[in-house]
Amino acid sequence: MKTLFKKINIVLLISAVLLFTGCEALQNTNKAQRGGAIGAGAGATAGAVIGNNVGDGHNSVVGALIGAVVGGTAGALIGNKMDKQAREISDEIPGAEVNRVGEGISVTFDENSGIFFATDKYDINEQSKNSLDKLVKIFKDYPNTNILLEGHTDNTGRAEYNMELSEKRAKSVYNYLTQQGVESHRFTTKWYGEDQPKHDNSTADGRSKNRRVEIGIMADETMKQEAEEQAGN
Repeated sequence: MKTLFKKINIVLLISAVLLFTGCEALQNTNKAQRGGAIGAGAGATAGAVIGNNVGDGHNSVVGALIGAVVGGTAGALIGNKMDKQAREISDEIPGAEVNRVGEGISVTFDENSGIFFATDKYDINEQSKNSLDKLVKIFKDYPNTNILLEGHTDNTGRAEYNMELSEKRAKSVYNYLTQQGVESHRFTTKWYGEDQPKHDNSTADGRSKNRRVEIGIMADETMKQEAEEQAGN
């Protein structure tokens, strides 16, 4: 499967969208803002709105990336760094869905790409280790980023069980990455069970895509400060 790498663009002025079209224009989370297009205040507002339109609205990857926007020249400089990192992930991990969102990166691994879990299992198998090892190297090459890690399931079985399974899978990925030397302080780990489907759970294909791990990569305070200084702010 060919890796998908997209740069996703947002409507020009988020504040104008909120004023004149309300939340409806932001419900399509595929229209996300590219670095440097809006300021940090509007970015936080957009992130909150988008987050509330994805699943249960608690720190979805897209919402978190939009909310972390710095904007202006500094945001564009951060975006340039993220472009390079996103291309490396796209090149190194075939099958991963890699999107540039805002000033960050969204990476999705479903059951057909990159990170695999057997049915009702959460252990990291050898095929998954190969993909994660490549991700470890990239994370180490770009140390000034924070990483949001999310676990998701389809809606088969009890909701409580799915929530627990998504937690175990997210933590398994977290444990593997940190055991390979990625600093634990860089991570925020979330799990949502079946609450945030991205595909149709009434089909086998949709369910397989909903059983996924999502990763959000965004600038840490060091990268933001360096970008602000370089921009002369």
